Amino acid sequence: MIKGKIDVISMGCSKNLIDSERLLKRLESKGYDVSHDSEEPVGEYVVVNTCGFIADAKEESINLLLELADRKANGSIGKIVVMGCLSQRYMDDLKSEMPEIDIWYGKFDWKDFIEKLPTRESNEIPKDWERSLTTPPHSAFLKISEGCNRFCAFCAIPLITGRHTSRPIEEILEETQELVGKGVKEFNIIAQDLSSYGLDLYGKHSLAELIDRMADIEGVEWIRLHYAYPADFPADILDVMAKRDNVCSYLDIALQHISDPVLSNMRRHINKKETIQLLKNMREKVPGLKIRTTLMVGFPGETEEGFEELLEFVREQRFDRMGAFAYSEEDDTYAAKNFPDSIPEDVKQERLDRLMSLQEEIALDEAEKMVGQEIRLLVDEIEDGVRICRSQWDSPDVDCSFYVADTEALPGDFIMAKVSEAKSPFDFDAVEI
Repeated sequence: MIKGKIDVISMGCSKNLIDSERLLKRLESKGYDVSHDSEEPVGEYVVVNTCGFIADAKEESINLLLELADRKANGSIGKIVVMGCLSQRYMDDLKSEMPEIDIWYGKFDWKDFIEKLPTRESNEIPKDWERSLTTPPHSAFLKISEGCNRFCAFCAIPLITGRHTSRPIEEILEETQELVGKGVKEFNIIAQDLSSYGLDLYGKHSLAELIDRMADIEGVEWIRLHYAYPADFPADILDVMAKRDNVCSYLDIALQHISDPVLSNMRRHINKKETIQLLKNMREKVPGLKIRTTLMVGFPGETEEGFEELLEFVREQRFDRMGAFAYSEEDDTYAAKNFPDSIPEDVKQERLDRLMSLQEEIALDEAEKMVGQEIRLLVDEIEDGVRICRSQWDSPDVDCSFYVADTEALPGDFIMAKVSEAKSPFDFDAVEI
């Protein structure tokens, strides 16, 4: 254990990561030596920002806490502090089951930890949104709202985060300007529900206005949109995407399913016909748009016919990027209270395997069409002399990578390259031109 050192470990999504980055900034301002996601934490405090979204994520968070409890017992670390979504939801149960944990916070009250820490060195108090980036210095996630009002049957997010709350446009623009000044060129816009941005503050959809104004800021090279909701989608954002060169032709929008009975039981507030028309409008208004979506199999009541309908939908739509997962019952959700989890786990897994096998075929076919294209790439890192890059259609950590060998470009540089080979649906070789 090292006095004055604090290790922060982030679990789960990029929205959690931003909260960890804000924590890191405040710890640094008080004079602490901080590290993020250290493989061997040795701090006087170890802070774990937990995830509580689905069963696997909850299990991963709990397993990590148990490992840290062992490290605490042998003196490798000092006190363990827990915050985030898991503790927000299950605080009382966790406290009784894990007495080894020293300090508990939820998702929103962790600033109390900062206030109670002794100040080792007095620095300027950060603004509420200021943070220490853990991403490459040229790229950042930017959270524009918190919470969700949709209350889908399967989802626990509203139970954890509460109602949808937008950040003011001017505050987001100020943060953007500050990050540009630090060298950030790529902004990955995130929220639980991008589609509802501004409704609570301004009484209207305001995503298009926000992104249009962000695109005006000199130095903003790429803006990429994540986690839109299909129902009540703000169509005017498509006009902004079409006219602004620095707004990527990429949209992450979780559709979950296409069968009308399943969509109704999921409480998705949209049907098959409306979904297909929405996708058609998107592609017509934004030529070259690549869509990332997430689908679910095994929701209670999903018949074999309903699943086959989902497969056919994926065949027809040919999503550029797609993830999927099997339904798992979440405590206190509408589905848990009203729909027995009746589909056997082996059936869920078999459907998931079939769906992802189909998507892999589609992705490989689309990847081969990329060969010979000339595209603009952002250099992320250098490994053994090879530049690992991404295109505007590739979000960090989840999408495709391009490998360019003969270039002197540095991380954060943009280059023009010609795709020479599709090594897999997700990995390409390219040559600078």
